[in-house]
Amino acid sequence: MATTSAPARNRSAVRTLLRLWPYVRPARARLFTAAFVAILASSVGLVIPLVLKWMVDGPVADRDPAGVWLGALCLLLLGFAEALLFGLRRWLVARPLAHVEASMRADLYRHLQRLPVSFHDRWASGQLLSRGMTDLMLLRMFLAFPLTFLLVNGVTIVIGVIIMLLQDWTLGLVILGPAVPVMVTCVVFEKRYAEVARRAQDQVGDLTTVVEESVLGIRIIKGFGRHRSQARAFRDLSGKLRGTELRKARLLATIWGVIVTLPEVAIGAALVVGVVQVADGGLSAGTLVAFLSTALALRWPVESIGFLLAMSQEAATATERYFEVMDEEVEEAEERRAAAVGSGSTALEDKGLRFHDIQFRYPDAPPESPPVLQHIDLHIRPGESMALVGSTGSGKTTLTALVPRLYEVTSGRITLDGVDITGLSRQALRAKVAVAFEEPTLFSAAVGDNVLMGADGTAGTAELERALAVAQADFVHALPQGADTQVGEQGLSLSGGQRQRLALARAVVGQPEFLVLDDPLSALDVHTEAAVEAALRDVLADTTALIVAHRPSTVLLADRVALLSGGRIAAVGTHHELLRTNAEYAHLMSGEEEGAR
Repeated sequence: MATTSAPARNRSAVRTLLRLWPYVRPARARLFTAAFVAILASSVGLVIPLVLKWMVDGPVADRDPAGVWLGALCLLLLGFAEALLFGLRRWLVARPLAHVEASMRADLYRHLQRLPVSFHDRWASGQLLSRGMTDLMLLRMFLAFPLTFLLVNGVTIVIGVIIMLLQDWTLGLVILGPAVPVMVTCVVFEKRYAEVARRAQDQVGDLTTVVEESVLGIRIIKGFGRHRSQARAFRDLSGKLRGTELRKARLLATIWGVIVTLPEVAIGAALVVGVVQVADGGLSAGTLVAFLSTALALRWPVESIGFLLAMSQEAATATERYFEVMDEEVEEAEERRAAAVGSGSTALEDKGLRFHDIQFRYPDAPPESPPVLQHIDLHIRPGESMALVGSTGSGKTTLTALVPRLYEVTSGRITLDGVDITGLSRQALRAKVAVAFEEPTLFSAAVGDNVLMGADGTAGTAELERALAVAQADFVHALPQGADTQVGEQGLSLSGGQRQRLALARAVVGQPEFLVLDDPLSALDVHTEAAVEAALRDVLADTTALIVAHRPSTVLLADRVALLSGGRIAAVGTHHELLRTNAEYAHLMSGEEEGAR
């Protein structure tokens, strides 16, 4: 199962982050205003050394207490203004960035719903969860802080350097000495950190998958006593993630050490040179104080470079991972092709559900592998029910999945009343075709809501009650809140038979034209099965149905039977005809087939 894309390819962090612009654009006014306010706040901070210079060379040198108090008041007001401006910046970005994150998460969710089943077969759910939660949180943090302060700190450093050069250019050159090695270190760091950041975020996705599977499969883990092996798997992945995070920390510590040490050495050197100049009378004490205060004010903008670059790389990686999913091609929502519309001229033999020379190979299968299904020609006439029978692995479930276009056929075509299903939008197709799978999936919602998912939104209590009656799901009325009772995650608060009956009710509630049932009665006891079959006969009388069956009782619901063997239709006929004429079918119906489906 695919979980990641190869991170080895070269990519520009700036180009990657620019893909966020469509989401950021609605908030651009507040973000630009916030950046301007932050630059203004930093500039206010750089005025403080100039006030110190005036105080040292003026009121302090002249022993003027009133001037000292005035200077202190100015410093207090400047500090208050700086804090107020930074608070305003945070207020400006909080609401729009929360909206950006919510919009991206909503788009990702909608996109996932439109992606084909083959995509979900390849991708681990934990990887998708980490992209929708952790990665988007990283992006919000990046937009709120590093994006602004990469600009703000850059502007602050430039303004501060200009101020220092204007005060004394020789001391300014001393301070600028470490600039080249710091820049080289940043370039090397950025490249290495990007690779490690990608690995860490992918490992978070893998770890999320293990946690999710352990929670959903807790009954299996407890039933087979596999908690130790699962804990071992979790511990191994946690260890890998811990190692990657420690490598990130080492890289960050290295660049931080360089960025902190070299400027500190430069400030120390400037202090020595400045003191000598003051002693020689070539520099005023106030100028030296202002120069050093400006240099110290630039410590945070310089030291934060490593931190900001690290967060930017993580944001670029998160953006890349987000758009890996968003760039996947969705199922097309095509309207009917004009050539496929029957408009009343469809031949009688094309009515109903028909498979025309179908071949199918799973999208991720090797090209040289044989098709799962090949040369499938099958016609289910209008109002007819056909049972699909075959041994384990013969392709029954795969064939039923092609009708609602959960997968696309490799070659051939499927028609409903003569209309190629590829000429229908998926919404229109799935309004015509209802499905019930062998593994019933329920959602954390009310029982009634789970059933009514199979209708077009206009179904109400009457349709719900009818569907529950067909599926023999009268147990719903005995639940604490009846049809309004909330079922647990995946419906595990219900028995397997109860879940399967609700899935069957969901399939029939909309009274579809075509019905595809994948062994819908496998979890039912004999008596319940008989009752459901009796009710289903009335439903099947008004619909065209394809039913995967394993038991003779289910087969007898159908008008005809198709035997699927080795990916091909081996025989078609009534149940009694095939019992007399086909040894493989007789063997399957005898119950002697080895192995479970």
